[in-house]
Amino acid sequence: MRVDTERKMRRWREQRWLLDQVIQTRGLDWDQGRTGKILRNCGSSVAGELQEIGRRVQKFTDIPREFSRVAQRREELALASEKAGHEVEAGEHYYVAAIFYTNAQWAIYEDENPKRIAWGERKRACYDKFIQFANRPIERVELPFEGKSLPALFHLPPRRNPGEKFPCVLSIPGMDGVKEDTPLNGDPFLERGVALLSIDGPGQGEARSRGIKCTASNYEEAGKAACEYLSKRAEIDANRLAIFGSSMGSYWGTRVASAEPRFKACAVSGVCVEPGQYSIFNTASPTFKLNYMYMAGYDDEAAFDEFAKTLTLKGLGSKVTCPYLIVAGEDDELCPIEFVYQLMDEIRGPKLLVVYEGEKHSIRNPRARTIIVNWLKDRLDGKPFKAEKIFVELSGKEVRTDW
Repeated sequence: MRVDTERKMRRWREQRWLLDQVIQTRGLDWDQGRTGKILRNCGSSVAGELQEIGRRVQKFTDIPREFSRVAQRREELALASEKAGHEVEAGEHYYVAAIFYTNAQWAIYEDENPKRIAWGERKRACYDKFIQFANRPIERVELPFEGKSLPALFHLPPRRNPGEKFPCVLSIPGMDGVKEDTPLNGDPFLERGVALLSIDGPGQGEARSRGIKCTASNYEEAGKAACEYLSKRAEIDANRLAIFGSSMGSYWGTRVASAEPRFKACAVSGVCVEPGQYSIFNTASPTFKLNYMYMAGYDDEAAFDEFAKTLTLKGLGSKVTCPYLIVAGEDDELCPIEFVYQLMDEIRGPKLLVVYEGEKHSIRNPRARTIIVNWLKDRLDGKPFKAEKIFVELSGKEVRTDW
């Protein structure tokens, strides 16, 4: 990144040496469960490459170089497999290359960076090849937005009976996520017969590259645009739409649910619902704030700090009328748990809160994701549920209390 990019944030200037020391000590997961997400989406075949990247990454500036190096190698393997007629293998290599190019882009927070632009082009090209060889229907979608358009990926279950209409989940990734962050194989929604629309919302991925920045509330319009699109798809049951938001997607997803009543359920995890987002911007890794400043289009930190105060869900909980689920870690370092309880107290619709004892932002218990997927599927199927709080102890014991 340019020097002026790195110097526009005080903690980045003052703590950069400390950030590099932490990365050297803790590795790629110093700020969140990055390698866990990559392994979950790509499969165990990337474990060796992640170990290689981890060994070579000793400071922040190593991240884009090492991820792009492995991405290029995977792309070369994909080309060789395609040439040999091994389309399944080629598709897998192309997918992994796209994910690695995504991670290379992640560590650069500025416009007109030639490497970021080039890796974005390679990511898109590789993912297009994955779409070509995938064993299920995947389409690129453009959602009209603020005179431009938001890019999205529309996934359908692999099998469809004539005239069948699927329920659909709008997938909202976090501030470090992109629309491509869905599994190579075994997507839990698709396996349950639920379609998926994953988007790059305002400030995210390709949307930011198009100059679309995030405000405190414009994700609401993105959600409405997605809802409008899905209601016109012949394969989709417009009366069975839901939202899944992870990390900062919990903030954006809740705003969408408060503004668009056509969504029948909303589930969020790895929450970022603190009013003003103080913890994630001021006590966590400085990468979060520098990234969000880029997403929102701020070069002046003082001006951004004033903007950050508007990132609040206060007053919106009462507008969420659909069934609402939060799955959170008790010790989430990016959002103190007390703010989760405050938001849930404000929610007036049917609600469920699941808190994992001792877990942080990146919940390690694989059961957490399964709970979300099954809960959303049940809501889309019209099944009733009990509004309650579930505290999952380290032993696995569930302590249930009513609201």
